[in-house]
Amino acid sequence: MTETTTFAWRPFLLTWSGEWVDSLPEDETRDEDASARQARWLGFPPASEERIAAMEERLGRRMPPSYREFLKVTDGWRHAGGFVWLLAGTRGADWHDDASGLGESFEEYLDEDAGPEERREVDIWRRGLQLDVESDATYVLMDPEDVDEDGEWAVYTWASWRAESPERHANFLEFMRDMHREFHSLRARGGDGEPVFVNDTTREQDARVAEARLETLGGGWERAVAALDDARSYGRPRAAGLGDQIRRLLGTTSMVYYEDLVTDPRYASDLLPPLVAEHAANSYRDDSTLKFHLRGADDDLVTLACATLDRVRSGTYQYAPGGAFGEAVERARETARWGDTDGAWRTLRDAVHLWEPLGPDHLAPLGWVADPVLGPLLTPERGRELLSTPRGGQAGEVPDPTPDLDPGGLAWLAEPERGDNRRSYRFVLVEGVEPRELPGRLADGGSGLDAPMTLREARSRSLRGKQEFSSYDDEALVAVGRAGDGWSFAYDGDPAPFDRQRFVSPAARVGAATRAVVVWSGLGARHREPFFHLSVARDGTERCAFTYAEGEVNRSGEIPETLDPDRFFGRSESGAEVERRLLEAVAAEFGVHLPRHAIRGGRLHSFTTRSWTRPPGDGEGYMVIRMNAGAPLPADGEPAGDDGPVTE
Repeated sequence: MTETTTFAWRPFLLTWSGEWVDSLPEDETRDEDASARQARWLGFPPASEERIAAMEERLGRRMPPSYREFLKVTDGWRHAGGFVWLLAGTRGADWHDDASGLGESFEEYLDEDAGPEERREVDIWRRGLQLDVESDATYVLMDPEDVDEDGEWAVYTWASWRAESPERHANFLEFMRDMHREFHSLRARGGDGEPVFVNDTTREQDARVAEARLETLGGGWERAVAALDDARSYGRPRAAGLGDQIRRLLGTTSMVYYEDLVTDPRYASDLLPPLVAEHAANSYRDDSTLKFHLRGADDDLVTLACATLDRVRSGTYQYAPGGAFGEAVERARETARWGDTDGAWRTLRDAVHLWEPLGPDHLAPLGWVADPVLGPLLTPERGRELLSTPRGGQAGEVPDPTPDLDPGGLAWLAEPERGDNRRSYRFVLVEGVEPRELPGRLADGGSGLDAPMTLREARSRSLRGKQEFSSYDDEALVAVGRAGDGWSFAYDGDPAPFDRQRFVSPAARVGAATRAVVVWSGLGARHREPFFHLSVARDGTERCAFTYAEGEVNRSGEIPETLDPDRFFGRSESGAEVERRLLEAVAAEFGVHLPRHAIRGGRLHSFTTRSWTRPPGDGEGYMVIRMNAGAPLPADGEPAGDDGPVTE
């Protein structure tokens, strides 16, 4: 015996019928529904076993168990959901046999690599048993070939106006339950003149929402999210907004709108930032779509949303909650902006129990995910950890901490990033100097740090408005941060081609009154000769260096034994293995590391260094390209003067 054969159809259908009748305004009844309203019954008389058997003989198949049990209670059904006005009984059901022509239409879009699921979406129109008799362009088909171990046929629904693939329901019972949910979701927000939609089902769902809210605050979000999703399918107010808070921390951004809550002034300061950040990340969206998700909000809240959107787009938004948790947020931001994202996450995580909700429907701190510095800390694993941490005054078990994201050391640089074909990088390490002081050592007069941003954003901003490019100038755009106890770094992940003849290591100039290390690696570069450079300076003097290029090593000074190039080159190892061992040796020799997560996915301060190459000497050629995109062409169509590229 299974649920589909033992399910109590009559109580379920009686409840549904009563809810339908009670939801109707006094003057809203179609003539054909008058008897159903009077009888408080959307069904019909039950079908006898003989009638069911005759139907099966006509169709040549025995009906699935849940549909047979349904027919024994009612031979058909009115208003299955919001768009199927009459569902077939023993006489109305028939094979569709692609009468709609949709099977042929769907097949036109199949390619030779179509899988079973795509094939089924075509074949259902030819072999399906059609159950919809009257509907709003909505089809209901049972598939006699999509059968489970209990003999149940899957049910597929499709409507042209939904512009989606057919929706699958595991069996007829699940289809009817889903239609009951659809009915509720459409009635939950009654219009003018409609009765308030309150009944035993809505009260039960609302009680489950309240219970799920407390369970989530206590760390039991996995159990709670299932209850919230079910309540959401019934259209219960707040269920979507509560569930969206959980989904966002788990990494979901699409279709997350914090419905019913984001327009509440109590929660706006924490829910608006992640909403507008997702909007800003999809620049193709017109701002009117944001206002659509704020429908019902007052003018002050819409103004706040627009101001927050401007701050998010400019990278100036900062999450600033109050209290002890807010103090921890400030410490975490200060830690993260210099690259220690693991330390920043630990600071946030350890303070979550101090967080205070802004109201009863506030489940977790969320504004920080829109903060340009703090947002990159979030991963699905960390989101689960935060959600599993008791907060908001609720008791519960503290979860085990998630592992750190950064591997430590430097060897990770030898692992190619997905989609990165360049595989060349360079960095400077300076001892006893704060990251904010690096522009004074690596850049010419007056240069300061830009606001934290990704390397891609920084690169785009550095090129904005630039009109002159030189083949002899190699100014590096570098991200900065801390590289371990007492060390700072400046990292360039997209350097110019290595010019061995004109390269000048910045180590000596950077290492005034301290120690500095320069590494430039192209051992993993594709379509270029592999190379590697290391130089070490102390107190403004280069103490040792070596450069491997074109299969040869040039060296100077007394190189530490652990960094001796003879230990790495001249063997039969791959370039990646040599690179990895070199980086491990540098990290061990100086006790340094670079933060992988911050460099590859976070936001760091940046600036542009002075050139890493010497000026051209006598007789050396170079090119300067100047661009003036806004200059009009003369009548003859030829650029004049300095408007075009210039070779010097």
